[in-house]
Amino acid sequence: MLKPTGKTNPQDPTSTIPSLSVVTSVYRSERFLAPFIDEMVATVEKAGIKNYELIFVNDGSPDESLPYLIRAHADNQRIKIVDLSRNFGHHKAVLAGLSYAKGDLTFIIDCDLEVRPGVLQRFLDTLRETDVDVVYGVQEKRKGALVERTGGALFWRLFNLLSDTKIPENVLSERLMKRSYVQALLSLGDRNVFLGGMMYWSGFRQLGIVVQKTQREGASTYSFRKRLSLLLEAVTSFSTAPLKVVLLAGLGVTLLAMTVGIVLLVRKLLHPEAVLEGFTSLMLVTIGMAGMVITVLGIVGLYIARIYTQTQNRPLFIVREFHD
Repeated sequence: MLKPTGKTNPQDPTSTIPSLSVVTSVYRSERFLAPFIDEMVATVEKAGIKNYELIFVNDGSPDESLPYLIRAHADNQRIKIVDLSRNFGHHKAVLAGLSYAKGDLTFIIDCDLEVRPGVLQRFLDTLRETDVDVVYGVQEKRKGALVERTGGALFWRLFNLLSDTKIPENVLSERLMKRSYVQALLSLGDRNVFLGGMMYWSGFRQLGIVVQKTQREGASTYSFRKRLSLLLEAVTSFSTAPLKVVLLAGLGVTLLAMTVGIVLLVRKLLHPEAVLEGFTSLMLVTIGMAGMVITVLGIVGLYIARIYTQTQNRPLFIVREFHD
């Protein structure tokens, strides 16, 4: 089955709707796939769920992840593979998986085993015991080295400071969702995708539970450049605060310049013989103003770029092949 765009996969009314869909994205994940599949299958079956599907989204992984998944699919027809045409990024890959998920419940989890698949049982128990639509994971304390912990905490604090959409600072990717929530998430139509913001902006009743997360084996695929790019994407997608800040800064500089100009003019009128000196100060002011103008244009340009991306209306992802 070939699905060339990022639109929601049509439901087949003749097919049996799964009770659970497990969605995970795959990028440089070959070493994790075998234990992840074994643990995930064991966990789902131990939970008493017989009708389920495991959806793997190949996000242009350059290793042997896809060939391995194809072999696993041949042995286990519950494994579905959404093979993207290239690397579109983790957030868009997850949306691709959600668009193919048919389950009454959908569970998102990373396949790198930082969070073990066995945690699914707690998510199921919490959802059954409470009247919520979403159960999401949070970590009690951020993992990793000082730089990683500080960078992660700073990311969420800056986002929450600048955005009206508030997100728990230690939130994880793992979450169990009812079908109505997944459909609402897919209906948003954002082309500038920041999945964390979209998940909380959409509302519904959501509850967090503490989940243990270990250190990933091997280097993380999220570099500093990717984290910075994600922060810019997040802030400009869910906040107009930077535009308000530069507006206030511009008004402040303009007021300061007018005040200084009036002072110099009054001084010249009262003391015509006075020579207005201060070439160095004038140059500093000129350079400062030029820097501010460039900064303002850069911030405005980011928002214009977001508008341009949204109006292009390109699909979020392109699926090369779907292994059902």
